[in-house]
Amino acid sequence: MHGPATRPNMTAVGTMVWLSSEIMFFAGLFAMYFTIRAVSPDLWAERTDYLDVTFASINTTILVISSVWCQFGVWKAERGIPSRTGRLWQIGNPLGANGWGMREWYILTYVFGATFIAGQVWEYATLTSEGLTPTADSYGSVFYITTGFHGLHVTGGLLAFLLIVARSYVAKRYTHAQATGAVVTSYYWHFVDVVWIALFFVIYVLR
Repeated sequence: MHGPATRPNMTAVGTMVWLSSEIMFFAGLFAMYFTIRAVSPDLWAERTDYLDVTFASINTTILVISSVWCQFGVWKAERGIPSRTGRLWQIGNPLGANGWGMREWYILTYVFGATFIAGQVWEYATLTSEGLTPTADSYGSVFYITTGFHGLHVTGGLLAFLLIVARSYVAKRYTHAQATGAVVTSYYWHFVDVVWIALFFVIYVLR
């Protein structure tokens, strides 16, 4: 390691600039959602009854918890600890030097994120079987566009986790560049989590 992983660098700055553009992208989706909802209030009142708020709440909780595991992995990456120092069941203190490393926490993050996507696929299958399809009406179109684009972003994050974990296996030593990659990946993951919380509130709570 040649310095702390949190030291400002072009990779981190570039990631933050890119995430700023992503904020604008999702802002456009929110604007579309509220605009169409404003002109079709009766349709919203009818179609939102199809939503399973309890299931969506559980799925949201899974994604939020994944951010906690991700942050634990970041703390390990910043300390230059790519993998566990003991047995698999010896999780240890996320802030300490022993126990799980970045790799194990990121694998757990991946599992939770993949579970969220599986839950979203199941929800889509259920809704389409009940007649709420992307082409059924404007509500269906907006629902699938907003949640679908977010799902694609989550999938992109899962691929990034696989890359980070794979690099930790093949590299002979854990470098500052690898730690930085792990940290900026966490920026993206926390971002998609926050976006989903906003989407959940708008779509499932403010029905």
